[in-house]
Amino acid sequence: MKLIQSRANPFFKSLKRLAESGRERRHTGRTLLDGVHLVAAYEALNGPVETLVVSESALAGGEIADFVGGRAILVLTDSLLRDLGLVETPSGLLAVVAMPTATVAVDLGKDAILLDGVQDPGNVGAILRTAAAAGVGQALLGPGCATAWSPKVLRAGQGAHFALTIQEDADLGAFMADYRGTTAVTCLDDATLLYDACWEGPLAWVFGAEGQGVSTELIAAARLRIRIPMPGAVDSLNVAAAAAVCLFECLRRRGTIRRNP
Repeated sequence: MKLIQSRANPFFKSLKRLAESGRERRHTGRTLLDGVHLVAAYEALNGPVETLVVSESALAGGEIADFVGGRAILVLTDSLLRDLGLVETPSGLLAVVAMPTATVAVDLGKDAILLDGVQDPGNVGAILRTAAAAGVGQALLGPGCATAWSPKVLRAGQGAHFALTIQEDADLGAFMADYRGTTAVTCLDDATLLYDACWEGPLAWVFGAEGQGVSTELIAAARLRIRIPMPGAVDSLNVAAAAAVCLFECLRRRGTIRRNP
């Protein structure tokens, strides 16, 4: 166990670069995971992480101390861990990991989610988490989306990344043109209410950027235009909330949702 106390420490500087720079993550092929849940989810599929980093206070006892017991660790002072700025409330446990590389090509005959310029890391992570919970196995992120393997997206995804085939900088238009199921886009104009829309077979849902929504090109390419009914006092939903409504309506129709006994 080694205690790191200085911002000038080379290892701390390397953590800082990984926390702040997408270019650094791409260059090294590594990223940072925060929290026991994420680290355990990663190790369940990929084996032990490269490096475990623990805050001084987390060693005093509790879940993190139990999790790292008997393992080789590096220790950061609490102030250094906060200085990384990885997330607003650090858990006290970090891991340096190799970013998984997609070994499976996207499947043109299975359910998918397509993200068009969704920039907020929390929204991207939440949508990935919802997709994994709904049984969707693949996600395509177009140019302009938050980086899937950034620490903030990973934190919001809560392990969903490891249950999905994720393709970044994807050509969403090309995928939609070749897709063997139904492509559906959420929009307001010339759209059918979600609960009135008809579809069969696999679905590829397209969700757009927080401000402008889905691009006009992808709206034109979609077979279905879907509008979520909002009879209340507001006329829009957060993109992650809209994705959850659509994906779980699909589950309901397929009879996948079961009531608790």
